[in-house]
Amino acid sequence: MVKIDYELKKSVRGAFGEALAELGSLNKDIVALDADLSGSTQTSIFAKSFPDRFFDVGIAEQNLMTTALGLSLEGKIPFAATFAVFATGRAYDQIRNSICYQKANVKIIGAHGGITVGEDGASHQALEDISLMRGLPNMMVFVPGDYIQTKKIVEYASKYQGPVYIRLSRMNVPCVFGDDYKFDPNKAVILKEGSDVTLVTCGDVISEVLKAAEILENKGISAEVINTPVIKPLDCGTILNSAKKTNFVITVENHSIIGGLGSAVCECIAESYPTKVHRIGINDTFGQSGTPEELIKFYNLDADSIVKKVIELKK
Repeated sequence: MVKIDYELKKSVRGAFGEALAELGSLNKDIVALDADLSGSTQTSIFAKSFPDRFFDVGIAEQNLMTTALGLSLEGKIPFAATFAVFATGRAYDQIRNSICYQKANVKIIGAHGGITVGEDGASHQALEDISLMRGLPNMMVFVPGDYIQTKKIVEYASKYQGPVYIRLSRMNVPCVFGDDYKFDPNKAVILKEGSDVTLVTCGDVISEVLKAAEILENKGISAEVINTPVIKPLDCGTILNSAKKTNFVITVENHSIIGGLGSAVCECIAESYPTKVHRIGINDTFGQSGTPEELIKFYNLDADSIVKKVIELKK
């Protein structure tokens, strides 16, 4: 099992900003765009180094996406960043009909995804963004879970030809992966091997799932933990192999249980190896204001709630 320091936390937004600036120094075709949120999305790091390759379109997300499209058609590699709820909701038509339809080389960064946006409340908590992006032809969907994984995914996205969506958390998260981590877009990551239950997760709740696995181990339940940083295309093979071993799968995500990781895993298993799957996430409701820690617990995404659900379902 991966051993992590739960107290050592770093910003995935910061990882994105740093990685983008580093890549920008290596490739002059990389440009960054923002919708008046560069401090929050951390594109401000890129802007300081390359002011002539940074474009703030203001609070106009549809313009953000069409401007990024235009730059991509001229050979640039645009990273267009704003809050996830605005990137995927307000600009959906532009992403669908302009970017994805043309397979344009645009990288969409949705910051502040999920309930862990915290006190900003329901209006700013994107709980359906993965669903919206996953349903679009030609779109790849990434949900990195820590600092290192974010940097690796941003690097991969910069070299990949085509549209991608990268969802980032607002809160700092424990460091799960080390500097030696090698990102493979085709493979999920087995963080812990087990035989009684398969826990599939992504994003900023990875540490809660790993904590839950430790508690379950002490209770005599062997949990396999799989991290899926790529939601589309999903590594169905790794999940199926685990499901065949445990015959019991639980997905955990900071997103609606409709259309996100849970739905993707259900589709994968139903088509190839029907077995019991339970989805832990936001149960078809909006979020609310509160600290990230309070909301994680309220929506049963914390380690203790996961443990309780596993034990309940195994009876």
